[in-house]
Amino acid sequence: MNLRNTRLVILSACQTGLGDVKGSEGVEGLQRAFKMAGVRYLILSLWEVPDKETSEFMDVFYDNFLGGKEIREAFRITQQQMHALYPGEPYKWAAFVLLE
Repeated sequence: MNLRNTRLVILSACQTGLGDVKGSEGVEGLQRAFKMAGVRYLILSLWEVPDKETSEFMDVFYDNFLGGKEIREAFRITQQQMHALYPGEPYKWAAFVLLE
């Protein structure tokens, strides 16, 4: 599949950032498949995040991104905003990672 013109893919389901280590091949998983297909940025999760906070994270991210911020900046601001909303509860937002 050719996704070379795709700037961003978001996989917000549980543990989409994980994969299996295959010897010298590295990590095999969804992230690798999308990167090999040409996607520039991926947002993935490393563990289960409650639905409410997942939805909230995505709402905040899209508000920042569609409000004119570049992907990296929108993601960073979203992390900061979620941290401010849930101090001491990183399991509610810190699972999301941006892969370039």
